[in-house]
Amino acid sequence: MQACGGTAMMGSLQQPMRVNKPAFPLKGSRFVGFPHQVKLNSVKPCRAQVEGSLVTGRPSSSVSASVLENSLVDHGLSEADPEVSSIIKKEKERQFNSLELIASENFTSRAVMEAVGSCLTNKYSEGLPGKRYYGGNEYIDELEILCQKRALAAFHLDEKKWGINVQPLSGSPANFEVYTAILNPHDRIMGLDLPHGGHLSHGFMTPKRRVSGTSIYFESMPYRLDESTGLVDYDMLEKTATLFRPKLIIAGASAYPRDFDYPRMRKHITYRIDTCWKIADAVGAFLMMDMAHISGLVAASVVANPFEYCDIVTTTTHKSLRGPRGGMIFFKKDPVLGVDLESAINNAVFPGLQGGPHNHTIGGLAVCLKHAQSPEFKAYQNQVVSNCRALANRLVELGYTLVSGGTDNHLVLVDLRPLGIDGARVEKILDMASITLNKNSVPGDKSALVPGGIRIGSPAMTTRGFKEKEFIAIADFIHEGVQITIDAKGLVSGSSKLQEFLKFAVSSDFLLTDKVSSLCSRVEALTTQFPIPGV
Repeated sequence: MQACGGTAMMGSLQQPMRVNKPAFPLKGSRFVGFPHQVKLNSVKPCRAQVEGSLVTGRPSSSVSASVLENSLVDHGLSEADPEVSSIIKKEKERQFNSLELIASENFTSRAVMEAVGSCLTNKYSEGLPGKRYYGGNEYIDELEILCQKRALAAFHLDEKKWGINVQPLSGSPANFEVYTAILNPHDRIMGLDLPHGGHLSHGFMTPKRRVSGTSIYFESMPYRLDESTGLVDYDMLEKTATLFRPKLIIAGASAYPRDFDYPRMRKHITYRIDTCWKIADAVGAFLMMDMAHISGLVAASVVANPFEYCDIVTTTTHKSLRGPRGGMIFFKKDPVLGVDLESAINNAVFPGLQGGPHNHTIGGLAVCLKHAQSPEFKAYQNQVVSNCRALANRLVELGYTLVSGGTDNHLVLVDLRPLGIDGARVEKILDMASITLNKNSVPGDKSALVPGGIRIGSPAMTTRGFKEKEFIAIADFIHEGVQITIDAKGLVSGSSKLQEFLKFAVSSDFLLTDKVSSLCSRVEALTTQFPIPGV
């Protein structure tokens, strides 16, 4: 039986297999095999034939099925695990039929998916390029260096001034790696409060519980929005920072529809020009930006550039950037406040908090970052913002209250409290109508489980080809769903509890099923006109 020295040999280490024809040109070699009886000098080379298999995860047409006769079984997913295959198929259909409006979600490309589903997942490579703890990493080094260079290029950074680590597993790990690098336990940090649009990893806590790991290990003081404007209260941030003296101030959010004023934030932690009062000497604060939500917009220069003012910038890679599910940390190469950020951050990633990097993710990220430098990507990001503004304007026309009154980026935050309804109930009814968005806290909320708002994002449906016209229709669909929710809330007798409403909405007693079904059919009639990339 003929075999190829890739697919067949990998399986041969698991099961006995004999091959008969000469193969690798091992000059003068008399080594005949492993305990499993594989003869290396009898494995036929077929590098060209196996390349397709290593990239796509499927045997190329030239590789005979008999190669695996006596080896580890290597079926496709539908044959190996019909149950998981069926679940994936149902999720694919859900994504195709639904309006995907969660601001942190997107549809990545087929090219990214191919890289993520490649043989890169097989390799262990603890350490950095050229400094690995395992052998066989020459191509992994080449890939990671390429990814680093593309990351700096995508965000228009000078490699002499900025460094990059592309190994973080996602955004929250990236943030905690930064904290580990530059802070000591119980050092003080300030981030935007979660109910005001911030992120858990920025130090959220309640009077009774330190919710985030960040707030467990560090002392956290939030800054907030001015509730009258929906904008960050920079005056209060300055006063609080002066009193609290944080070691780190974090810009960035998960539900803030406006741009950050980086020059103003930089001034808070460096100096006030009008008084020459140098707060940095007293506070000793770093400025970090978590641009996870808007990294694609930043790369396309559609929103303000945090790199001009921040010492460290972190991001996820799967939101507006349209990459795989990973993270990145950018850092200044010159010392900041006496700290060598490059060494500190790299050591915090590994061996501090992670083991081997996910090389398949880094491969997908490299593909994504190449696309992020294209004119098409810039046009896409401009369309993301334009679509979101069209959505916001239509919602205002329909009488909705938007936090900050509008949007500068990829998301809209709707305050539903003036309508006497909450985001959790609206989320449920819209979900039943194939409209996927999320309940979200708005300034002044008391509960994160039953918040007063909904967050709506434009990246995913813009990826599918939606323009302003379709986003105006989306606003009308959401409005119809909100009206159904208000009616449904009035039909729930004897209880105001959320769980009772959720049970009622899916029960046979729900009298508004026809209205929800009508809305759903019209939503799906729209969505199914637009393809999903990659699947």
